[in-house]
Amino acid sequence: MVLGKVKNFFVSYDCLNDSNVPVFASGDFVSGRVIIEVTGEIRVKSLNIHAKGLAKVRWTESRNAGSNTAYTQNFTEEVEYLNHRDVLIGHDRDDDTCDEGITILHSGRHEFPFSLELPQTPLATSFEGKHGSVRYWVKAELHRPWLLPMKTKKEFTVFEHIDINTPLLLSPQAGTKDKTLCCWFCTSGPVSLSAKIERKGYTPGESIQIFAEIENCSSRVVVPKAAIYQTQTFFAKGKVKEIKQLVANLRGDPLPPGKTESWDGKMLKIPPISPSILDCSIIHVEYSLMVYVDIPRAVNLTLNLPLVIGTIPLHSFGSRTSSVSSQCSMAMSWLGLPERPEAPPSYSEIVTDDERQNNLELPAVRDETEGPLYAYIHEFRFQPPPLYSEVDPHPEQVCGSMDRRPDTCPSR
Repeated sequence: MVLGKVKNFFVSYDCLNDSNVPVFASGDFVSGRVIIEVTGEIRVKSLNIHAKGLAKVRWTESRNAGSNTAYTQNFTEEVEYLNHRDVLIGHDRDDDTCDEGITILHSGRHEFPFSLELPQTPLATSFEGKHGSVRYWVKAELHRPWLLPMKTKKEFTVFEHIDINTPLLLSPQAGTKDKTLCCWFCTSGPVSLSAKIERKGYTPGESIQIFAEIENCSSRVVVPKAAIYQTQTFFAKGKVKEIKQLVANLRGDPLPPGKTESWDGKMLKIPPISPSILDCSIIHVEYSLMVYVDIPRAVNLTLNLPLVIGTIPLHSFGSRTSSVSSQCSMAMSWLGLPERPEAPPSYSEIVTDDERQNNLELPAVRDETEGPLYAYIHEFRFQPPPLYSEVDPHPEQVCGSMDRRPDTCPSR
């Protein structure tokens, strides 16, 4: 008998999403198939799968132990999140001489389904960093008598969901800083920076609206900028390794001395990036928005606003304004009140032209109400109300020196 050959041997997942990408979360069932394509008949002793999830950190540092002695120290750490084994064909015994439990696979394509449940406990999100990674995979091993085992492995992605629709992640982030520039014995005016964003939590693909005010009272031309940074922190054997990477940035216009610039919702889009990893004991992935002023020949003036990149986007009622509006709408419906009250009747519907003309003439007899005050009231009794305006037609003259602080910068 001529032994057949294994033409294809791979793992395929049953994807649960429309993008056909194997993405799962804690508590999900990971299902799929081990596919074997053979030409001719083959004898199979066992087909096993091993599913594993592992966070691993590794880096090296050079040390000097003397004038002519140097050595390299390794820092490694691991955290296991998943370890599952299953036998799809045969048994685990390593006895090539025993013919018991041998399975014959005929020429063609063979599929062997598998299924496993991810732990209910929080899992670290899949991640690839410079000094560490979080990986999940299923490895299949095909054992045949008198032959070396064949192995194949395929990874799948795990997202530990972060819902940004929480009070903590919906809270605004803001800060203020200033800096006085010095050149030898001369001191110029300060450079001040105030910045604010609407919330702390965002998802990839969203744009961050940046509200900022930059005031340049120095003698130099400065440039306001903003950038999103990712900070990867790795922990092993009591040591810490940190990597900071630029994710996205924008640049404002140069700001001459004595001028002020305002950002009224300047947009900075978040590219496709990994979510924040906050619960892994050996790997942290954090984000921040840096709003800063680039000052030539000096240290930049910088504000760091923390960010959390989540996986569950903002709901339509996620903002506090819309949340309050929805609560008011619900309260109105409970009370039987219309959500939008009807407009009041117009003046012409209440007072007709004839009635208004008839009442403009003062009566001949005024009795005890005779006097200029009565005439004033009666004259305007049936007149339309004045048009609304937010501009005071009779502004009060107030001394500016009492309410306004002294200017220290020409921009004010």
